[in-house]
Amino acid sequence: MKTSTESARPFLPAKDFNLSKRFYEALGFVKELDGEVAIFRIGASGFILQSRFQKEWAENFMMQLLVDDLDAWWTHLVSLDLPKTFGVSAPKAPALQPWGLRVAYVVDPSGVLWHVAQRRPSVKHDE
Repeated sequence: MKTSTESARPFLPAKDFNLSKRFYEALGFVKELDGEVAIFRIGASGFILQSRFQKEWAENFMMQLLVDDLDAWWTHLVSLDLPKTFGVSAPKAPALQPWGLRVAYVVDPSGVLWHVAQRRPSVKHDE
């Protein structure tokens, strides 16, 4: 029965559980639970980080984070020096994509690709 309080949280893989937890905290996610899994939240959404890893799955997994100010997020991401701090590839700068979203790309320590996208105020599914 639909109640409008439902919430979906994907399970993300972690090759190095502790490194991934630090990575997400540095990005600005709030860790709500830290045990056999870690639950992270940002805004009204979140995910469950698990200490399970399968390379093919992790490198084919993508997440989208819609933000109000992509330029501020980009400044934040660059300031973290993610390659030096976490051993990940450098984030890709924001660019307008053919499907209409302006997106920056970040890869987590396990290979999960994040699309950090500028929310479009006039587009209902960007809310």
